[in-house]
Amino acid sequence: MRRVLALLLATSSLMYGTPGVAQTITDDVGNQVIVKHAVNRIADGWFAHHSLLMALGAGDRIVATVNHPEDHPWMFRLQPSLNQALQVRGKTFDSEALVARQVDAVFVPAGDPDAAAYRQAGLPVFEMRFDDFPSMERSMLTTVQVVGGEQVEQRAVAYNRYLDQQIAAIKQKTAGLTAQQRPSVLHIESLHPLKVDGRNTLIDTWITLAGGRNAAASVDGNMKPVSPETILKWQPDVIIIGAGAGELANSDYASLLAPLKAVQLHQVWQNPAGVFPWDRYGVEAALQIQWAAQLLHPGLFPRSNMIAETQDFYRRFFNYPLSAEEAARILHAQPPATQP
Repeated sequence: MRRVLALLLATSSLMYGTPGVAQTITDDVGNQVIVKHAVNRIADGWFAHHSLLMALGAGDRIVATVNHPEDHPWMFRLQPSLNQALQVRGKTFDSEALVARQVDAVFVPAGDPDAAAYRQAGLPVFEMRFDDFPSMERSMLTTVQVVGGEQVEQRAVAYNRYLDQQIAAIKQKTAGLTAQQRPSVLHIESLHPLKVDGRNTLIDTWITLAGGRNAAASVDGNMKPVSPETILKWQPDVIIIGAGAGELANSDYASLLAPLKAVQLHQVWQNPAGVFPWDRYGVEAALQIQWAAQLLHPGLFPRSNMIAETQDFYRRFFNYPLSAEEAARILHAQPPATQP
């Protein structure tokens, strides 16, 4: 990734082309997309990708969104311009509405079946994909090429460098842990119905990096349904529950899962959520790995101060002066205390 960053810096004068002249950009799945003019008005059809645009300082260019303030209140607190954007339920935009809003580019998740309709309407469509840290950094650079601008480029380089530094610092302390020293961690994405995150996911990546073992490693992929009996068989040491999943103690499985070691030892935690849920696919994954590492191995990270680290991150990458109280609410998966 350092070679990619170096190349990005070295070729920045060529990257955006000549103003008013069309350029061709390769999206994350290899599509060659022609952009005929500056991208100032964006439709973002991937929930997680919004955080990348915001970290690049381009969140105010989003004029059509699939996100909503009731689902991601911190996103709309930090980027209030989203309240004026076209908001759709689900993940499908009306192509005519995008044309009417003079959208310059559309971001969608890889394989989105709606992409064809947007292309037919003459809109440049970028299919984005990231499912681990290297691919997220690459996607950040792809987004830079679309959005353009020296400041945007500098922010991408700064973020990717920050993420690399955090990964290296954590790995230095956790890479040598034995299997016995690594607690088994179950990440529950949904309690109704019961769904977990298995191997070949970003969740599995940060669990391993933070010094744990994924209790659901026998399951392949994200948000996979399981039975409570299977979880009882796994007997995780630690349970981390997605921010929007509710609380295990109030779920239909509370009594059935009460014998679990993690429940008995009070090692059940709610995952933080800010602009986007930290545990999933967004730039706050750089905070997630720090939070998970100090949670699983406080002895290895005795100086970890997640309040201060969260404040620093939001100031650096979201240009938002997060208070200590606000940082604490995010760390406890709580919405803003007051509505904007």
